[in-house]
Amino acid sequence: MITSAAKNSSKDLPEMAKVFKKTSRNGGLCLYLGKRDYVDTMTSVENVEGVVLLDPSTLGDKKVFVQLACAFRYGNEDLDAVGLCFRKDIWIHHIQIYPESQKPTLTPMHETLLKKAGDNAYPFTFEIPKNLPCSISLQPGPDDKGKACGVDFEVKTYLAMEKCNPDEKIEKKDSARLLIRKIQYAPSEVGAGPKADICKSFMMSDKPVHLEASLEKDLYFHGEPIPIKIKINNESNKTVKKFKITVDQTTDIVLYSADKYTKPVLNAEFGETVEPESTYEKTMTITPVLAENKEKRGLALDGQLKEEDTNLASTTVLGPGAEKEVLGILVSYKIKITLMVAGGGLLGGLTASDVSVEVPVKLMHPKPEE
Repeated sequence: MITSAAKNSSKDLPEMAKVFKKTSRNGGLCLYLGKRDYVDTMTSVENVEGVVLLDPSTLGDKKVFVQLACAFRYGNEDLDAVGLCFRKDIWIHHIQIYPESQKPTLTPMHETLLKKAGDNAYPFTFEIPKNLPCSISLQPGPDDKGKACGVDFEVKTYLAMEKCNPDEKIEKKDSARLLIRKIQYAPSEVGAGPKADICKSFMMSDKPVHLEASLEKDLYFHGEPIPIKIKINNESNKTVKKFKITVDQTTDIVLYSADKYTKPVLNAEFGETVEPESTYEKTMTITPVLAENKEKRGLALDGQLKEEDTNLASTTVLGPGAEKEVLGILVSYKIKITLMVAGGGLLGGLTASDVSVEVPVKLMHPKPEE
């Protein structure tokens, strides 16, 4: 679920807008952000604007840095204890904020956060590259513990002698971090609905069964009912006993392997019959939701912050020139309509068969009103 924090604009941030902050265990650093959802419009991404409040008496001879990292997490943190890497950085950027080396152009967001933080607060700005993936988490199983696998973004402020020395160990007590999300909203205009059809012949029947399925548009919002128009022309001597509608989510993990898998997120069965030499036309409505898929391990979800509610992962929309390998995880959906056709005569079940068509569909969030 996209929270109301995503609606705050840095141009008109209210004076008393909610502030997210995290303090290091040593008490010397406090990270402030005005929001945690940053929108990718496919032509640009909102800047991450924040402030770090520091206590100079706790710094010693160390400097203060802040970093933004986009990483792919593919294992539990417990792996780190035995020397195995459980995450891979896709993109990372560091800024030194004390002693001050560069000061960003102040925005209304900065000014609000500086006012809330008080003295010894230092602003920073990160520009998120538009070719990075959106935040996605893979649903853990009932017995899984720790952070979920997937793509996440993290802002971290820390004490160190150098900006990014791999040999220098950063103490956890000397750092503060907040997860953020990179999200996409549905475009203002949706495309024409997809349509698919098939004509299938059967053993012991001179004529075929025609099946056609179509959608009104190519994109639907999470939780929005999806009407599917189904047309059947049964010219055969077989009876269509019933039909099924399934919605499959395909997750393509392209960052570290060619791992691609499909999981059903909706299964619906309809006891509608179509007799031989007859026609059928009806619109059936389905609504795929996460609430009916809570136990499915590995299902792709929109990125989560803490334990708040989320939803099925939004469809990955690739911008012009996007490199799939950088995007980490690609998510797509398809709707499959299957007719169960009964066998007849002496051969019975030997001549039974299925007739199926598939249509793609996109699931995304609507853009909030300004």
